[in-house]
Amino acid sequence: MSGPRSARWSRRASPGGRDFPRGASLLLGVALACFPPPAAVHAQSTPRPTLTVAATLSAGAETETPVPIQVGPAASLPRDSFIRVHGLPPLAALSVGHSIAPGAWAIPVGALPGLKITVPRGATSSSDLIFTVVAADGTVLAEARSRLMIIPPPAAPAAILRAGTPPPASPDREIPPTAPPVRGPDLKPAERERALRLINKGHEQLAEGGIAQARLLYERAAEAGLALGAMALAATYDPAELDRLGVQGLQPDRAEAAKWYERARQLGATEATQRLQRLGAR
Repeated sequence: MSGPRSARWSRRASPGGRDFPRGASLLLGVALACFPPPAAVHAQSTPRPTLTVAATLSAGAETETPVPIQVGPAASLPRDSFIRVHGLPPLAALSVGHSIAPGAWAIPVGALPGLKITVPRGATSSSDLIFTVVAADGTVLAEARSRLMIIPPPAAPAAILRAGTPPPASPDREIPPTAPPVRGPDLKPAERERALRLINKGHEQLAEGGIAQARLLYERAAEAGLALGAMALAATYDPAELDRLGVQGLQPDRAEAAKWYERARQLGATEATQRLQRLGAR
């Protein structure tokens, strides 16, 4: 018999509209499986980054606590990728990176070895932290979770309490008797939220080089009664903090730094005492 149905090779229509031998299509499929296109080979050979964080982190109030994070391999990290942290307690601060929202920070991958967290005085509740590796376009590449446990301060000895004598202060946190601490105002939640937003906007301005705008926002937060605002403003004048932040071409002013550190101390930031002592030692 003659005709299409009696052909030795059955044929089928190819995407281009031409008849294509079935045997040839099978050979092509085998070839593609054994020798994938270069793009597919690259996608298969590029490993996904991994992120490792301790399941539990324990931090004492007003002390710097290391936060060990491992991310890699380096070849799997796109250029300009960073670590994002969510779930930090209110007013908690990290030693590197910058705040991007209340309770959230962005950290350069290269700064991870020096990462530490400072929890403010009065923080008692624990938090669930979410760490993510984020590409420059916002794509989440890896995620890890950790539980931040707040260690309460040690209670004063019963004998001291019975005698009515305050416990002795540690030498590095001793407050001069001529400058007693002043309790900061009790901010309402809405007021605290507004002040935190001012600080976050100040961080954004500082990251873009707008030092004058950042200082104005920090000062408004400090005037609202938020110690973190005064600390951030003082840091823009502190030579040691400017060096740590890598700010170039900005003249430090120790007098202004001391002024705002003192204001932060009055608002309840005991870390300001250490900064004041450091300024005085220079």
